[in-house]
Amino acid sequence: MELPELTVLRRQMTKEIVGKRIRKVEVVNPKCLNMPLNRFRRIVIGRNVESVDARGKWLFIKLDSGYVLLFNPGMGADIIRFKPGDRLPEKYQIGFTLDDGAGFTIRVWWFCYLHLMQAKKLGEHKLTGKLGPTPLDERFTLEYFRELLRRGRGSIKTFLLDQKNVAGIGNVYIQDMLFKAELHPKRTLRSLTDIEIEKLYRSMRSILERSVELGGLTYERDFYGRRGRFGARQFKVAYKPGKPCPVCRTTIRKIKTGSTSSYICPTCQPLTA
Repeated sequence: MELPELTVLRRQMTKEIVGKRIRKVEVVNPKCLNMPLNRFRRIVIGRNVESVDARGKWLFIKLDSGYVLLFNPGMGADIIRFKPGDRLPEKYQIGFTLDDGAGFTIRVWWFCYLHLMQAKKLGEHKLTGKLGPTPLDERFTLEYFRELLRRGRGSIKTFLLDQKNVAGIGNVYIQDMLFKAELHPKRTLRSLTDIEIEKLYRSMRSILERSVELGGLTYERDFYGRRGRFGARQFKVAYKPGKPCPVCRTTIRKIKTGSTSSYICPTCQPLTA
């Protein structure tokens, strides 16, 4: 689950849960919490939801008590709304019931984090305190991005996947971002020209915005349980090894880039500038 999916969830959750009071909290495995479950419940139950925000791969749910719920879905999760009287999923690890009888359940695919922090101490949270801005933030301008890259080091893919630099991009979307900008994932930051930086900036924004429009990736679900519509048809080179490049017909290759794999067109994305 990356930035587009969390952006979709944030918009839907804002509509459905903001202004409502939390009546009940269920947590099957308290290991995902940063405090004992009893204390977590004491602080959360009875509080009103003031806002929902998405930053990087995290949801920030602000409560009227001065605390913020921080949720990270790990490798993925189904965060599904239910209405009063609805039959709940057979399996879920986390559940929130609101004062009107509605709420939502969270079925985690592997692991997750559900932390509670005072809003005034968010900067001290080890996992979110140093998150960079997301590419969809208003302050993430071309000028900001250019200066960010000029201060950085290493390869472009490694840099963009570091959440302290840019929050919300993972190994799924970055494939076509680099392809559309005609950049090899191992290109160094110092080798990029101003024109290439601008192409990458436009590529990042357009792909993320298009995915948000389509409700996110096809294997993810939104707050209402609907699957996204951004998938194989929208991908250009991502996860298509052996297929022809849509631009030049060169065979798409899968290569190793550090701890991740990358999908590239060797012709459109040469390693040398």
